[in-house]
Amino acid sequence: MKRVRYWSVKNARGLHWAYQGLEACLAVLHPIFMRLGYRRLDRGFAAVEKLLKGFLFDSQSCGQCTLSETGMACPMNCPKSLRNGPCGGVRANGNCEIEPDMVCVWVTSWQGSQRIGSPVSAIQVIQTPVDVRLKGSSAWLRAVRKRMGASEI
Repeated sequence: MKRVRYWSVKNARGLHWAYQGLEACLAVLHPIFMRLGYRRLDRGFAAVEKLLKGFLFDSQSCGQCTLSETGMACPMNCPKSLRNGPCGGVRANGNCEIEPDMVCVWVTSWQGSQRIGSPVSAIQVIQTPVDVRLKGSSAWLRAVRKRMGASEI
């Protein structure tokens, strides 16, 4: 999985573009989703997300995806589950202090954000702590509801 995760960061610009396109397509379907009920759709969407995002980004399915802000690197792969920057234990070679064979998630996040071409401020946005109640739920549907100004489930 790490190999695919690193490939995804190297191809962050294209994956970011595809991710934005998918969100736009899902936003168009918002009226249908409202009629069917977001709650009813959540389990199916979460399963698809787990497969796709799990393969491409080694996503941990926290339900609060920040891939666009973190250079298409899932911050939940940090052994300390840090959602806001490196812990200060990054080794001189850029590897993790906990898992010395793994490149620090935040080093790859920075590289991915540079490839996307996003402003430096995007990766500097302070992320809220993980709400464990949302684990395993669909981040895509949550993003659509937010984009469309709809209330949570």
